[in-house]
Amino acid sequence: MSASINTPARLDANNRTLKWRVVDIVVVAVLGVATGLIFWAWNTIGYLWYEGANAVTPGFGGIANGVWLLGGVLGGLIIRKPGAALLVELIGAVVSALIGNVWGISTVYSGLAQGLGAELVFAAFAYRRFGLLPAILAGAGAGLAEWLLELFTSGNLAKSAEFNTFYLIATVVSGAVLAGVLGWALVKALASTGALSRFAAGRDARNEV
Repeated sequence: MSASINTPARLDANNRTLKWRVVDIVVVAVLGVATGLIFWAWNTIGYLWYEGANAVTPGFGGIANGVWLLGGVLGGLIIRKPGAALLVELIGAVVSALIGNVWGISTVYSGLAQGLGAELVFAAFAYRRFGLLPAILAGAGAGLAEWLLELFTSGNLAKSAEFNTFYLIATVVSGAVLAGVLGWALVKALASTGALSRFAAGRDARNEV
């Protein structure tokens, strides 16, 4: 008969609840606004990169899309509750649209699709795994959702199969790296400062020390 050892990480995993707290709602709003400002700042840089990459290879412009997918990954990794990834990405898109960009209301549609793409990945892991692999898959999922949306909202369905194949690969890879890996690294950096001490992400960082 063996005795089980309850480490802090194991106890934290057992005690996690998917119920939302007031602090979760507040932080989702803060993250949404912060990512909205990031999206707005990226609008010019990302658009130039997008057009430049497309000029080299049609469809390769999707390689610039990853930063616009960051909100869902951050929301999912930090809040770890159903709907968090979707809400952060959507709020970020609304903020970006309200500040002003060339895409207008379609930005909100993109935020909804991208957030849902990331959300489905975290849901597939039953909101229990939040390491690098789920982050990468969430970023890629957001990219896939955006690609599907743009088949209709951007007229990509009428473009060549070659364009859409390149655009799919570039957008998914960009989401995996610029949203997934970068988002995971940002959460780890924030957690190491103690800023996420009221969240499982912060407690996990302490347990790793």
